[in-house]
Amino acid sequence: MITIVGAGPTGMALACGLRQFGVDVRIVDVADGPATTSRALGVQPRGAEVLARLGALGDLPEKAVRLRGLRINGEPALDLGLLREAGQLVVSQAWVEQRLRDRLSALGVEIEWNTPAPAAVPDGEWLVGCDGAHSAVRKRAGIAFEGEQVMENFLLRDVHARWDLDRESIHIYFDGPAMTTVFPLPGGLWRVMAPDGGRWTPGPVDSVEWESTFRIHRRQAASYRRGNVLLAGDAAHIHSPLGGQGMNTGLGDADNLAWKLALVVHGRAADRLLDTYESERRPVGARVLAATTPATRLVMGSGRLTRTARDRVLWPLLGAPVVQRRLVRFASQLDVRYSGPLVAGRRGGERVPAFARVGRWVLAGPPACLEVARDRLGDVVHHERAGETLLVRPDGHLAWRGPSTPGRLAAWLNEVLGVPATPRRTTRS
Repeated sequence: MITIVGAGPTGMALACGLRQFGVDVRIVDVADGPATTSRALGVQPRGAEVLARLGALGDLPEKAVRLRGLRINGEPALDLGLLREAGQLVVSQAWVEQRLRDRLSALGVEIEWNTPAPAAVPDGEWLVGCDGAHSAVRKRAGIAFEGEQVMENFLLRDVHARWDLDRESIHIYFDGPAMTTVFPLPGGLWRVMAPDGGRWTPGPVDSVEWESTFRIHRRQAASYRRGNVLLAGDAAHIHSPLGGQGMNTGLGDADNLAWKLALVVHGRAADRLLDTYESERRPVGARVLAATTPATRLVMGSGRLTRTARDRVLWPLLGAPVVQRRLVRFASQLDVRYSGPLVAGRRGGERVPAFARVGRWVLAGPPACLEVARDRLGDVVHHERAGETLLVRPDGHLAWRGPSTPGRLAAWLNEVLGVPATPRRTTRS
């Protein structure tokens, strides 16, 4: 049995992924029930792919706002067309969670509300902490959460207002050291974000739907695994909301971990395979922290030198096409590439767009290699392909590229999967 603590996007995505691989899961949360408000408001293209693989994307693309650009003090500053084309969605986290709950229920799992994390995990079972920045699972496992505070009193407000603003753009306003960011939300709402408790708006507010303040921290768990305890999402990393990377990075964690846990509990891999979860995902989290922290301090800083650098260097740079392409690629998370033992061959570890939404192992090659893959991996989708054989992971990344020789593929699979010590019977069909 795998117990997941935390019924936010990361925990539910992990539970859905495991159930799709036929693994029994239990998901618990100390809250009374689902959240109805939302801090996260963007599903980046990578996150949309994860939801699609889980069968949980649903009608979100139709309901979401699609952004075309970023405006600073009313002037165009950044073209977001590439993100729009790649599938970025501005949509409430609460809506994302509802789609995941529906999918989880269809897969036969109901969330256990008002239920704390278990005090101990029996041998042969796994506990995954997806329970946020104050994770009880992480604390009980004795895993340090290293980092620092970046900013105090950051304000979020969702408001009803009749502002004459482009609803396909993000709007940033500066007035000396003060800064306010306005996002269009579905249903005619606006999300207002401001540091230091600022409450400036571009016009009258009819009503406030929701309001919250919080401190921005940058922290990352010292380890993503300790024995039979693993961490994912905000329990493993927290950072500035700048760039909308939080929920999407957590969905990526769940996506990476689900198929690895499934192979282990099905007895198809040794549990050392789970060490690759940290080696692949921790650098992704570190990259987000490294990018968002200095950007937050530069964009939202109130000092004279910071404002000068922002106004005279940063904003002009945003107009350069090469800078825009890099920012959009980073925000989308489609450029994530893995390295290490689970990738081999030319362009190994890269995302394979043609199979990015399959959600299962894919073997593109001859039937003889397919038999080898199915013998070690179980369910594998087959595509005939001449030349080199490709093996694509359930998370859409290229695992192996090599000669269409069954023996070569078998040797590599045996090496990376190892021999499980004791196959565990914790699954159902």
